[in-house]
Amino acid sequence: MPVTLTPAGPATIPQEEVRRVKALGCLHCKGTDLFNCRVITRNGKITTENMQRIVDAANKFGNGELCFTTRLTVEIQQVPFEKIDALRAFLAEGGLTTGGTGKKVRPIVSCKGTTCQYGLLDSYAISEELHERFFVGYGSVTLPHKFKIAVGGCPNNCIKPNLNDVGIMGQRVPEFDAEKCRGCGKCQCEKACPVGAVKVIDGKMHVDPEICTHCGRCVGKCPFHARDNAAYGYRIYIGGRWGKKVAPGRLLDPIFTSKDEVMEIVEKCLLLFRDQGIDGERFSDTISRLGFENVQEQLLHGDLLERKAEILAD
Repeated sequence: MPVTLTPAGPATIPQEEVRRVKALGCLHCKGTDLFNCRVITRNGKITTENMQRIVDAANKFGNGELCFTTRLTVEIQQVPFEKIDALRAFLAEGGLTTGGTGKKVRPIVSCKGTTCQYGLLDSYAISEELHERFFVGYGSVTLPHKFKIAVGGCPNNCIKPNLNDVGIMGQRVPEFDAEKCRGCGKCQCEKACPVGAVKVIDGKMHVDPEICTHCGRCVGKCPFHARDNAAYGYRIYIGGRWGKKVAPGRLLDPIFTSKDEVMEIVEKCLLLFRDQGIDGERFSDTISRLGFENVQEQLLHGDLLERKAEILAD
C-alpha cells in the first residue's frame, strides 16, 4: 500500500549530497530523507516492459506510487536516500535512467501529431531524434539555464511549443490556383477555415496572411480544385517560457521545409545560448538582451555551427 509522507523533523542528508543526487534526477522531499526520482522516457513513450520495471522499482525502493511530470518523465515517489544508488542500478538493468534536471537540455516533449487526425508532421519521430541528438548528445553540456524543447504537430498548439525555449510546429501551406476559383457564395474553403482567415472578396478567395495559421484544413475542400495542393513545413518559435515569468516565443521568419534545417536551427539555438547567454538567465532573457533580429540573423546566417568545438570547449 502507498505510504503517506509525514515529515518527522529536519532532514539529515548533507546539502552537497542533496545537490549531487538532484543532478541525477532525484529531488529532495523537504523535511525528510526521502527523494522523488525521475525516470526518463522518450517523449512519454515507454514499452510495457519498461513500465513493469518502473512499477517494480516503485514497489521495491519507493512507496508504490508513480507521478507523471509535465516533461513526460515518471517519478518514483519517496525513495530513501540510502536506496537511490540501488534504485538507479535496478532501472539501468532494464535500460532506464533517471535525470531531467539542471542547467541542461530537458526531456523533449511532443503531442501525438504522428497519429492525430490534425497532425502535419511525425512528431514522435522528430522528438526521438531531438532526444538522441540534444538530450543525450548534449547531456554533458552545461548551459546558462535549463532549456526546453517541444514539438507540436499542428497549429492547434496542444503541447504549447510557443512556451518552450525552442518550439517546433507542423505546417501545411496551401497553394491557390486563382483561375479555378469561381468565388462561390458558399466557399467551402472559407467554411473549413477554423480561424476565419479565408474570405471571398470581389469574386475570388482571399486568405489573410496575418490570420492564417497554415493548418491545412482548407486543402482539398474547393469543389473546383482551386486549393488542392499544399507544401508541408515547420515553424520554429524561440524564447518561450512559462512559470514564475511567462513569455510567448517569437516565430523565426521562414517556414522551413527540411527536417535537417530544423535540427540545425535547434543546435544553433543551444550554441548561441551557451556562447552568449549569462549564467542564470533563461533563453528568452538572452534574446531580449541581444535583440530578436540579431539572434535571428545569427541563427539563419551566422557561423555558430562552424564554431561549435570552440563554443563547447570547457
